[in-house]
Amino acid sequence: MEFDRAIRLQELPPYLFVELDRKKAEALAKGVDVIDLGIGDPDLPTPDFIVKRMVTAVQEPGYHRYPSSQGMLSFRQAAAAWCKRRFGIDLDPESEVVATIGSKEAIAHFPLAFVDKDDIVLVPTPGYPVYHIGTLFSGGRSYFLPLLEENGFLPDLDAIPNDVLEKARILWLNYPNNPTAAVASLGFFEKVVDFATKHSIIVCHDAAYSEMTYDGYKAPSFLETPGAKDVGLEFHSLSKTYNMTGWRIGFTVGNPDLVGALRQVKSNVDSGQFEAIQEAAIAALESDQSCVDEMQRIYTKRRNVLVKGLRDLGLDAPLPSATFYIWTPVPKGYSSTEFSSLLLDRAGIVCTPGNGFGTPGEGYVRMALTVPKERLEEAIERLKSVL
Repeated sequence: MEFDRAIRLQELPPYLFVELDRKKAEALAKGVDVIDLGIGDPDLPTPDFIVKRMVTAVQEPGYHRYPSSQGMLSFRQAAAAWCKRRFGIDLDPESEVVATIGSKEAIAHFPLAFVDKDDIVLVPTPGYPVYHIGTLFSGGRSYFLPLLEENGFLPDLDAIPNDVLEKARILWLNYPNNPTAAVASLGFFEKVVDFATKHSIIVCHDAAYSEMTYDGYKAPSFLETPGAKDVGLEFHSLSKTYNMTGWRIGFTVGNPDLVGALRQVKSNVDSGQFEAIQEAAIAALESDQSCVDEMQRIYTKRRNVLVKGLRDLGLDAPLPSATFYIWTPVPKGYSSTEFSSLLLDRAGIVCTPGNGFGTPGEGYVRMALTVPKERLEEAIERLKSVL
């Protein structure tokens, strides 16, 4: 018997990282020693003090029952206090913070609260695929905002047609940016607040990479901008900051009405995150952040090795000030897919074709710094034989 899947699934593009996993598995099955620079999943372990807090908490019988869908108050207080120390922003843990099962589920669920059929969501491209997927699941339509190198990979808000703005409900932003590694200034966020206020648009800022920065750069929070809390939310994740991708814990902060709407959606579709994991997250947020400093030092060394190696080979690789991605143009004569296939077939290196993140990503590949420095050095040696 055959079953027709819902139109919302039929309309989905192939999820980029599933396809990468398939190609990687094929290479491994052939006995290839693969160097995987494809998916942004940290290879570093979760700091030991966080794991120890989890070991203690998981033995607490009170945490074995259903958690609150909005998160433990102690976790929300820790998140609010972290935002105050890091960005200087004041948040009410009761109404302006909600715990999430990583930031991905919150990003996918939030449009359900405000997007009806045929409403428009402003989605950056190239960008994290879930902004578009969440729009489709809510019945909305994505209007894609090209992120171009000549604009510093920032969206041109002035270029959006009036008929689109009239139906637009949400604007997604993500800085430091995946996949381009671009950063945004508070001046840009001020323009965003003015834009959102003028057109009554909700701003959703994905800040998953705010702590993955180099050379003294400190990424600002969208909520630092005057008026930002009136128009938007910010989505935070502990995944990259504390090497906790598998733990699935994050938080969303900002406008209390918007936070409340996300909480309402979550209360109907999930039962919250395991409270022992929230205890471990509290340990991370309340720590002296020396583990974050160490993470930044390790990725700085890796970034320098890979960028220098790519430049020595004639590739115009930029030196990013944030994220653990290198967004590099491909050599002349290659498409993104052709070049990434060449690297896998000839060098056993997995990287992500830029067009997989959206049409404007054509001409680039994304390489993640998620393998040890020695493997990056080996990758450069392999590239020498190919290029």
